[in-house]
Amino acid sequence: MARWKCNSCGATKESRCKPKKCSECGAQNSMVKEETEVKEKEAGKKKKN
Repeated sequence: MARWKCNSCGATKESRCKPKKCSECGAQNSMVKEETEVKEKEAGKKKKN
């Protein structure tokens, strides 16, 4: 599951797919994947190898 953050208001949401609009402010196409999620996955891959 990915964590998405709104560029307009900063609200976050966990979802498998990118939300089309922010559930807090209603801004469309403002959701971006948070970097911490990507870094955690990379760290997990390095530990398994």
